[in-house]
Amino acid sequence: MNLPSVLSPDFGLLFWMLIAFLVVFALLAKFGFPVITGMVEERKKFIDESLQSAREANERLASIHAESETLLKEAREKQAQILSEAKYTSQAIIAEARTKAETESSKMLNEAKAQILAEKENALRDIRAQVADLSLGIAEKIMRNELQKDGEHEKFVKRLLEEL
Repeated sequence: MNLPSVLSPDFGLLFWMLIAFLVVFALLAKFGFPVITGMVEERKKFIDESLQSAREANERLASIHAESETLLKEAREKQAQILSEAKYTSQAIIAEARTKAETESSKMLNEAKAQILAEKENALRDIRAQVADLSLGIAEKIMRNELQKDGEHEKFVKRLLEEL
């Protein structure tokens, strides 16, 4: 069997292929590998920096999240405090208004009672004056009728003098 020379090379071909390989390897080792290694190192450095930045971003995000939770908690506490103060203030205002209304109503009631009493006194005074006037008028008419008779006038004067 006769195989082509590429598949079963002779010693001279192997020697030259080895020399060509070593030259290419030497050129790659001198010029190519440092560039490739530098690029790989640069890429590795970039990936490491990116990972570090991602870690820092995650840490910052976690701290921001914790800070926002703290602020939210403080805001809720402040809200609860404001609501309790508003409730206390409203209760105080209601109590004050109730007290003021009770004071005003009792004052108005006392004034009304005093006014009613004064009106009553005025009415009684007027009635007494009218009764006195009527009594005097009636007594005067009776006395005129009695005194118009002869002799009754003198008897009446004598009786008054005796009483005194």
